Amino acid sequence: MTTPDLTPLFGHAVRHPGPDDHLPVLAVLDSWWGGLGGDEGSRQRALLLPKLMFQHFTGSSFLVTGDDRIVAFLIGFLSPSRPAESYVHFVGVDPAERGKGLGAALYERFFAHSRAHGRTTVRAITSPVNKGSHAFHTRMGFVTEPGPKEVDGLPVQPDYDGPGLDRLSFRKDL
Repeated sequence: MTTPDLTPLFGHAVRHPGPDDHLPVLAVLDSWWGGLGGDEGSRQRALLLPKLMFQHFTGSSFLVTGDDRIVAFLIGFLSPSRPAESYVHFVGVDPAERGKGLGAALYERFFAHSRAHGRTTVRAITSPVNKGSHAFHTRMGFVTEPGPKEVDGLPVQPDYDGPGLDRLSFRKDL
């Protein structure tokens, strides 16, 4: 087994997140997402990042810090149920750092970690209203998987995360 690359990115330190990082990551979500979805969107984002993600999936997740602040994070894991797959659960990049390649570099590290563990597919999801996420995943080589309905011309998986919580489902073959 290999360990993930933790060398600095763009002058920022990279490490695995831990339980003490849970609340600081939650604290940046609303500002980084620009209040997308209002109070309900804020609640949904917090529910998607429970503390267990910072306890049990740290070895394949990354936290980027600089100047005593969180700059970016990627929470992902090697699927225990689908041995050929890995999954990017949640990613965030400080808006002041976007467009510099940091998000792409985090994904590339996750892809390398996935390959090193014999994974051939990476999956991710996003909300149909998150146009920036859809564009980013497409640039990273993900394809949007077919779905039974469309929203704004995009194939959607209805009720993917619960009633009324439709998602776009992405797949990237490594």
